[in-house]
Amino acid sequence: MSRREPLILDFDSSVGEMAGATTLPLTDWQEAIRFGCTLRTFNRLRDYLDTRLPENYGTVLMGSGDYHHLTWPLVQRQRARGPFQLVVFDNHPDNMRFPWGIHCGSWVRRVAMLPFVTHVHVVGITSGDIGAKHAWENYLRPLQAGKLSYWCMDVNVDWAAKLGLADAFRRFDDPDELTTAFVRQLKQAPQPTYLSIDKDAFSVDTARTNWDQGRLEESHAMAIIEALRGRIVASDINGEVSAYQYRTWWKRMLSGMDGQEPVPQSELDAWQAQQRAFNARLLAAIAESSV
Repeated sequence: MSRREPLILDFDSSVGEMAGATTLPLTDWQEAIRFGCTLRTFNRLRDYLDTRLPENYGTVLMGSGDYHHLTWPLVQRQRARGPFQLVVFDNHPDNMRFPWGIHCGSWVRRVAMLPFVTHVHVVGITSGDIGAKHAWENYLRPLQAGKLSYWCMDVNVDWAAKLGLADAFRRFDDPDELTTAFVRQLKQAPQPTYLSIDKDAFSVDTARTNWDQGRLEESHAMAIIEALRGRIVASDINGEVSAYQYRTWWKRMLSGMDGQEPVPQSELDAWQAQQRAFNARLLAAIAESSV
């Protein structure tokens, strides 16, 4: 069982204080990195982190789901532990086209094509991002290469079969059915795993975020984490509730198009308290299942 302490990449102050955690202040990077940025800017942050991250750390908490693209360099830092698979809880595929660099919805393609990553499973998708209307926005290469699978609900994905991608789309009627099938998959093909959790995969009763949310409950996450017992080599968590007003016009526009709702200030404290309690339970379960 891992006893490495959590690491907080503190862009937006949403994670809060956590006993034993190491916190790296990154507020000055928030406008540049949040939601998306050019590869040049992203690589500057990568270099900055390389000189400041501790040698050993446990689960990384990065704040809002607007920072999920940070999973890419975090996975790359684990290359010596490879080969391993990536299991991602997310309501979105995060495999969408973004021609201006990298953003929180486009990083999966880059991770899936890393040679030491055997496969990426994105679990809990209910977003229309994988429906026929948005099919052209999905990067097809990792799906065609057999390195990426979508485990989804509530979306018609018949278009995938017409392109020979039916095996990459696992559709279920409800989260119980999805979780049972995915746990069976993990037990049939056990391997080291990097676990990345975006809490927008969960219902609003489990963890309230300011993105459109999925249908997973805490019990589904715990069942999957238990199925990974002894095989989690590294992990990260995001999806915190975080209010921010972009100074950059194109970020205001794109984040609005992606359905992010303003966070009511009157409810922010309660939402964050719910999130932090859930984080504590997730961290405990991950520690029990880590290498």
